[in-house]
Formats: sequence, C-alpha cells, structure tokens
Amino acid sequence: MRRVVFGAVAVAVVASFGHTVFRRPFGRVASMDPIRAADVLAAEAVALVYEPLLEVDYKARPYRLKECVCELPSVSEDGLVYTFKVAEGRNFRNGKPVTAADIKRCLDRLADKSNASPGMWTMDGVKSVEAVDSRTVRITLKKPSHVFTWLMAMPFTGVVAEDGSGSGAYWLKSWRKNHEMVFSRNERYREHVAIDEIRFPVVDDVSTQWLMFLGGELDFLGAVSRDNWDAVVGKDGNLLPELKEKGMTLMSAPSLSVFYVGFNMKDPVIGPNRKLRQALNCAFDFPAWKRFLNNRILPSDGPLPPGISGRLETPFAYAYNEEKAKSLLAEAGYPDGVDPKTGRRLHLEIAVGRATQDAREMVELMASFYDRVGIELAARYMTWDAFLTAVNEGRTQMFNLGWIGDYPDPENFLQLFHSKNVSPGANHSNYINPEFDKAYDAMDWKKAQEIIREDCPWIFLYSPKSYSLMWNRVENYISTDFPYGIEKHLRLK
Repeated sequence: MRRVVFGAVAVAVVASFGHTVFRRPFGRVASMDPIRAADVLAAEAVALVYEPLLEVDYKARPYRLKECVCELPSVSEDGLVYTFKVAEGRNFRNGKPVTAADIKRCLDRLADKSNASPGMWTMDGVKSVEAVDSRTVRITLKKPSHVFTWLMAMPFTGVVAEDGSGSGAYWLKSWRKNHEMVFSRNERYREHVAIDEIRFPVVDDVSTQWLMFLGGELDFLGAVSRDNWDAVVGKDGNLLPELKEKGMTLMSAPSLSVFYVGFNMKDPVIGPNRKLRQALNCAFDFPAWKRFLNNRILPSDGPLPPGISGRLETPFAYAYNEEKAKSLLAEAGYPDGVDPKTGRRLHLEIAVGRATQDAREMVELMASFYDRVGIELAARYMTWDAFLTAVNEGRTQMFNLGWIGDYPDPENFLQLFHSKNVSPGANHSNYINPEFDKAYDAMDWKKAQEIIREDCPWIFLYSPKSYSLMWNRVENYISTDFPYGIEKHLRLK
C-alpha cells in the first residue's frame, strides 16, 4: 500500500521542563484524509489522529493483529460475515463515543468510486457494511478472504467523526504545509501516552538531518543515509565504537518492502514491447547499485520481498546481464539502443517525486547503466504532490516508487498488478493481463509471480535493510514494518 521514493526520514525526541516533544524530520504530506493516505508519510501522520478498526501489535513477532477501534471480529463458518464490536472506551477527541454508524460512514466513503481513493481496493471484496446497533458493525464479503482483517488495520480505514475529530493518541494542532506539522497529545485518549507533542519539520536534506542529530536536536534517526554511512558504521557492519561510547545505539532489520521503476503500460513505446522491458531489467547493474547503497540492500528479482512466504527463489531470467540486454534490445527493435524511427538513441524519461541530492545521484547512476547499452534515460523531477498526480493520471512513461507491505502475505504485493487496481489504485503501471488476474484470483501465487517476472511491468530494483540510529535515552523503540502511530509507544529515560 505504502508508496515511497528514493530518500529517507529521521526521528527524534526532546524533553524540556516536563513537556515531552518528539521532533521528526519529515517529508511533504498531501492530505490528512485517511482515504488519501496512499504513501508512507501520509499514513504515518494520519495514524496519529485517526485509528483503524484493528492495528498491528507493536511488540508481537511474527506480526499479529490486535483490537483498536474495534475488538477482534467474530467470523461466520463460511468466512463471509465479519462482526466487529466497537471496543470499550473508544471516544473521539470531541467527547462523543465512536459508533457503528461512524465506522459504516467511513468505510462507505472509502468504497465510493466517486471519491477515487487510492485505497478503494481494500473494499473491493466487500458486499455490504451494516450498522447493526450502536456498537456492532457487520461486514459481508463477496467471497472468503484470508487477509480481510489485515485490510481493516490499514490507515485507509481510519475512523473520522463528522466534525473531523479522531480517536487517536494525538490531534493535529497546526500544519504549515511544506514547513511543519505539529501534533498534541489527545487528552481524552484512553491510555497513557508519554510524549506530549510531536513536531514534523520538513527536512529533506540528509546532511542537515545528520547535523541536527549530532547537535542534540534529534534523538532518533529512522535511517542512516548513504553519505553518512562510513561515519556511523564500521567495516564489520556494527556501530563505530566512538559513537557507541557517546551513547548511541544502531538497530537493523530486514524490511517488508520493494523498490522499483514502474513502466506505464499505456505508454506507446514501453507498454506493448515486452522485449524492451526485459532488456531494461537486464541492463540494471544491481552489483553497482548495491555498492552505491553501502551493501544495505537485497536483490529484488520479482514482486515479493525476501521473507514473504511463497516467494519464488528460482533465478530471475532478466537479472543483470549486459550482453543479454543488448540482444533483447535488438529483438525489441532497438539494435544498439537506436530508435529506427529517428535514427538516434532511444530516449526514455523517468518521473521522480523528489529532487534531493540522493535522488539525483541515484538517477544519474541508473542513467549510466542504460548509456552502456545505447539508451538515453532522462529524469523529470517533480514535487511529491505533482508526482503522485502524474502517476495516478497515467502521465508518466517510467516512475520510481517503493511499496511497503501492509500485511505479510503475497497478496499485498501481487495486487499491485491486478487490473481492478489500475491507477489511481495501487497498480500504477496500469498492467492488465487476464492470465495474471486469473492466477491472482485463484491465489496461485507461484504462477502469478512467474507471469510478472516474464512480463516485467517493473524494473525490479531492491529490497532495503532498515537501520535506525538513536540516543540511548529513547526507550521502547522496536523496528517494525508497520510504523503507523508507533510514537504513542515511545518513552524517554
């Protein structure tokens, strides 16, 4: 569900005079409307204020669900009817209790096609939503779904009062777009929350983030940037001793995510030419890319990240192979990368939703890979909002994105290719293949992956490892693939 581009963010906590302030450099958020929470940053901000029906247990591994707005549901024997009960003590900040009618209104709005929510796919399998009484919601599915409860834990399903209030641990105190978001602790929240205020200043530059961290303005970096890697991590992969002595801790974990370059299948050049898409995969120099990113990544040779049950482990036919790329280019009608219609090098364009130094260096490196096989790759840098709009409207040829899993199941990643999810849904490549749809609908994950790996609607880039750097006074932080609303769990010494 969660769309991300090249770059990272950082996190922090500062305490003064008993008022705890959490400062986390952030990116630009387009909307605080839960049904618009289509990228990681928006989802993280939304989850502070608006709670979904269920949530991922912060501490449990393997991941499992727990109650949030609602208790865990009862399910009918045929797997079609889910009955949710609003949990005790669930109130909006305005003092009114959360009701079944509120939940129905929000889910109906999510499912309403006229709203064009990028999360509308989460409701595709729902036949009806009924408010049985003030505390009971009955959801009937069109057919059984083994992941439906996970969908009800996504920020898309955040429950909003009619006046815009939420039931979350925080409320949005102020928002100066492209500058800073400020959240204050919800005094009516049912549990104790240690952090009184959260500040999300927009800080794109990773060097600035690093200097702020070293200067004590930040307590937690959610990622160690490539440029600062050697200043933080030794050759043994561990935190440098001098930083450890200063009171820092480094945590690392695999991430449930994939990064990719998507092809817009509506594009007249790339869309109908599978050999060209295969060639572009073969020309992507993963070993060089891995070195560039300090060996912090794993190869993404298909749509599923490592660690997902059912992931194909067979060799990818279009992994890096420059000679094969040249051969496929010739078969695609572009011998030596030359476009026969113009007599010049084939010109392709990639849309990028960030103009940071890291993003520019990544695109330049990628362009160098394609220059070797005779292709000219140009970048179109855009603001994040403009980028999302262009991708949603199919106005790109190629675009770089990432996807962070909403739940640990092949379905969550493979649904990025289903025809029912074309833009503005999660299938931003606008990939349509009835054979794939059939395999997906039958939950034949092996065949579905084989089809995608052969059709190559993406350039499969990598799956990152996550690294977090913090000062030791931060307590109760646990690496998670579901970071939505986790600030309510953090503590300070």
